[in-house]
Amino acid sequence: MRIPLPRPRSLAGQLFAMQAVLIAVVVAGYALFTYVSDRSQAEQAAGRQATAVARSVADSPSVREAIRTSDPSAELQPYALAVVRDTDVDFVTIMDPRGIRWTHPDPDQIGLVFQGHTGPALRGRTFTETYTGTLGPSVRAVTPIRDGDRITGLVSAGIRVEEISQRAQGQLTALLVVAAGALGLGAIGTYVINARLRRHTHGMNAAELSHMHDYHQAALHAVREGLLMLDGQYRVALINDGGRDLLGVGQEEDVVGRSVAELGLPTPLTGALLSSEPRVDEVHLTADRVLVVNTSPVTGGQQRGSVVTLRDVTELQSLMGELDSERGFTQALRSQAHEAANRLHTVVSLIELGRAEEAVDFATAELELAQALTDQVVAAVSEPVLAALLLGKTAQANERGVELVVSDDSRLDDGLLPDTLPARDLVTILGNLIDNAVDAAQGGLHPRVTVTALTEEDGDGSELVLRVSDTGPGVDPNHTEAVFQRGFTTKPAGPGGRGLGLALVRQAAGRHGGVLSVTSGDEGGAVFEARLPLREAAVAKGLGGAV
Repeated sequence: MRIPLPRPRSLAGQLFAMQAVLIAVVVAGYALFTYVSDRSQAEQAAGRQATAVARSVADSPSVREAIRTSDPSAELQPYALAVVRDTDVDFVTIMDPRGIRWTHPDPDQIGLVFQGHTGPALRGRTFTETYTGTLGPSVRAVTPIRDGDRITGLVSAGIRVEEISQRAQGQLTALLVVAAGALGLGAIGTYVINARLRRHTHGMNAAELSHMHDYHQAALHAVREGLLMLDGQYRVALINDGGRDLLGVGQEEDVVGRSVAELGLPTPLTGALLSSEPRVDEVHLTADRVLVVNTSPVTGGQQRGSVVTLRDVTELQSLMGELDSERGFTQALRSQAHEAANRLHTVVSLIELGRAEEAVDFATAELELAQALTDQVVAAVSEPVLAALLLGKTAQANERGVELVVSDDSRLDDGLLPDTLPARDLVTILGNLIDNAVDAAQGGLHPRVTVTALTEEDGDGSELVLRVSDTGPGVDPNHTEAVFQRGFTTKPAGPGGRGLGLALVRQAAGRHGGVLSVTSGDEGGAVFEARLPLREAAVAKGLGGAV
C-alpha cells in the first residue's frame, strides 16, 4: 500500500510557524535579559540601600557618644536592632577599628571579629562588597565612624543575597506574566494576519505559487489573444504581448499604471473598457483592426477591477464580407439562371409554334443585351476582381429593381493596382459602398446607382478614386461624420447588428493612407468617395493614368 506523503505546508502556515517561533524567541530573550538586568539592578539597589543605612548610623551623634562609654554594646545593640527593623536591611553591625563587634542580630556574635573586609573603611572610604558571613552571602556596605579626624569605629549594613533573589523572583513572575500575554497577543495577531494571507493565497505553498507564477507568465506570452487587466480605478494592471499588438501599444511603451483613457484608443472602445457592466462579444474598430471585446468584472466583496479579452477578427470580417459578396453572386446567378430558363422556354415555344425566325431574333437580342453589359463593365474596369464585383452587384441590383451603371469616365486598366493594395480591401470598400447605395436607392421613383472607378494625378503622385452615388434620400449634413462611426445606421436592426459597413470601409481606406468622404449628389442622393494613394513605382511603370 502506498503511503501518502504529507502535503507541504502552505505559505501562510510556514509564515505563521516562523513568526510564532520568532515571537517566542524574542519574548524569551527579552524576559531572560530583563531578569538578568533586574537582578543586577536589585543588587545595585541593595548596595545603595546598605550604604545609606550604614552612613546614617555612622553619622548619628548617639552612636559616637555610645562609643565613648565603657560598654558601647549596651546602648548600640538596641539601636542597631531598631535600625534593622525600620530600614528593611538584614543586619547592622557596629564595631571598633579592630573589627570587634559591638552589635549583631545574633547576640552570641557580639565581641567576635567581623567577617569581611574593613581595610578601605579604615582608610576613610565607604565601600560595598558581596561576602559570605555568619548570616550567609550578603551585599554589605562598610563605612567609618569619625570623631573629628579620628576613626573611632566602623559600621556595616547588609542585605542577604537570598532576600535579593526573592525580590528578583517577584519581578520575574510579573515579567513572565507580561511575556506570556505578549506572546499570546502576538500569536493571535499572527494567526489573524496569516488567516487572511491563507485566503489570498488559497492555501498554496511557496512552490505552488512559484509554479503558478511561471505558468502565468508563460501563458501571457503564449496566448495570441489580447489580455488586459484593469484595477478598480481602471488603470492598466497587466497587459500581454497580444494586447499590446491589438491595441497598437508599443512593446517598449510603459502603460502599466496608466488609465485606459490615456491610451489613445477610439472613444467607443474606451467607453467599453471603462464600463462597469460586463460586455460580451462586442465588435469595436481601432485604426486598422476589428476587435471582439469581452469584459468581466473581478469582485471580492468590492469592485476590484476587470479582465478584458481581445480577439482580432479583421481577417474574419473580411472573409465574411467576401462570403456576403459570394452569396450575392450566387443569388444573382440563381436569378439569372431562372431568367435564362424563362427565355429558353420562350425560344423553344416559338420554335414549336413554327416561328423560328422570331425565336432567333429574340435569342439574339437577349445575348446582345447581356454582352453589352459585360463589355461596358470590362471596357471601363478591366481589373478582374473589381470587374467581377461590378457584374455581380449589377445583377443583384437589377433583381432588387435598382439600375447599377458604370459611369462613362471610369477607367481602370488591369495591372494598375500595386501589390500593396490587395483586392480584398478593394472588395470591402467598393462592395460596402454599393450595397449601401442600393439599399438607399431601392424604393425610389427611378432608383439608380452610379459607380466611378479611375485614377487621378495630384501633386504627390497618383491616387485611385472609387466613387458611388445613388438616387436615395441622401445623408443629413449633420451626420456626414457620424455615418462612418461603428453602430450608426438608418436601417432596421438585424440579428447581427448594423452600422459596421462604412466603419470597415473607412478602416480599410485608412490602412492604405486613403480618405473617405460623403457629399450630396446632383440628383439629391449621397455620393461616397474613397481616395487611395498609389505608389510612385506603379505610376513610373505607366500602369495607369487619369482619363
